[in-house]
Amino acid sequence: MDLDSQEYDKLKVSDSEVRKIVLSYLVHNCFKETAETFIACSGMKRTADCSVDIDKRKPIYNHVLEGNVLKAVELTNLLAVDLLPTNKDVNFELLTLHFVELVRAKDCAGALEFAQKELRDFSEQEHYREKLQDCMALLAYEEPETSPMFSLLSMDHRQSVADALNCAILAHANLPSYTSMERLLQHTTVVRQYLNQELGKDGPPVFTLKAYLKG
Repeated sequence: MDLDSQEYDKLKVSDSEVRKIVLSYLVHNCFKETAETFIACSGMKRTADCSVDIDKRKPIYNHVLEGNVLKAVELTNLLAVDLLPTNKDVNFELLTLHFVELVRAKDCAGALEFAQKELRDFSEQEHYREKLQDCMALLAYEEPETSPMFSLLSMDHRQSVADALNCAILAHANLPSYTSMERLLQHTTVVRQYLNQELGKDGPPVFTLKAYLKG
């Protein structure tokens, strides 16, 4: 198959498609006010369940970001009662995050009690064992923020868990668990890799978002 990378530069994407991509990102990430303003300013049609969906997910998302994991679990169970029992990976991330938050609060006794009650079964599964060991190792440090496992106490870690739970809730409701923007970036990356391999020096460079944003 003969491919001309320059042909891709000639492709045009309609404004309406771009607006749909932007809106899907805003709705997915629970930016309700921004999404509503965007809809009003762009003249797009509001979907009936747009704000309702965000209203249900946003409190859960924010509780995880704030470290209030048990409240996020409570709201998730009200919204999707069978989600966490059937999604062990997300459940594990939430439980270990709560453990980390107890360690952050210097409640080591509470952290140990919680681990014995809620995390013991995960220790028998190799898939979870390494991260569980890292979490438990935090107890050995007077200042866990300075330990080799400091990333577990970072805002980035909370964000990662919040994103994973958000995606799981969307998938449970038979809604797209990834935004159109993320899919577009994935497809762009794959196509550019393919063109680079097929055309060599005559093809486009491999796509990376970091390099694109710097360009």
